[in-house]
Amino acid sequence: MRTAQGVHRLMYLLMIAGLVMMASPVFAEEEGGYRLLKLEGYKVKWGEQTLGVGARISYAFADSTMRFDDARNCRDLAPMEALSGQELSFETIKQETAEAFRVWERAADVSFHQVADARDADIILGAQGEPHRRAFANVAFGTDAKEGVRAIDQALVCLNPNQKWKVGFGGDKDVYDIRYTLIHEIGHAIGLDHPGPSGQVMGFRYTEDFPELQPGDLRGVQRLYGRSVKNDRLATSSDNPIFESAL
Repeated sequence: MRTAQGVHRLMYLLMIAGLVMMASPVFAEEEGGYRLLKLEGYKVKWGEQTLGVGARISYAFADSTMRFDDARNCRDLAPMEALSGQELSFETIKQETAEAFRVWERAADVSFHQVADARDADIILGAQGEPHRRAFANVAFGTDAKEGVRAIDQALVCLNPNQKWKVGFGGDKDVYDIRYTLIHEIGHAIGLDHPGPSGQVMGFRYTEDFPELQPGDLRGVQRLYGRSVKNDRLATSSDNPIFESAL
């Protein structure tokens, strides 16, 4: 079982955009259309504490109520199945989640594998135990730093079970596409911040202008984890500004 004992935890509030953010910071977009997440002045990533080095990350769905006392959001994580209903089955939710992870796998040298027990997972996904707004991600990291980078210890992703969710875009922006939302929140969970309001999947404003990662998203995740080893032809480098996502 994973434990927080002896590990400094800062649970960072992040949300998919399209929502009013309390005390919103001013976002200074980095050159290239991305912004790396910085917590207490340190960049954070999974695996080796060196930018550009890949990582292998596990994930699981909460199947019982879980409590994270240090979490600023996702403190009470309910079973992910709470999001399912007549219009969205749990099987569909699992499939859309797997596809969301694969989007990032195709973009950089990062891979994800599902484990059965959420207590053993690096990233835990679930429903909000206290429903609020749309979706959040919390990132916890260790104390040791190397070259301005700290290792992520655990991340949580939680979605509001009281909101309606859909599969695919349909023009109704009051109902969020669950895969797009998960891609965004997983981006936070692996070390990316909001570069600004729009133009990238990691922008903090929900949009249905594009279904996949944009050039800035790709440059950001590749800066953290390097280019995709399996799908290098789909990856883009920072010196190729005219990239159209083929993911």
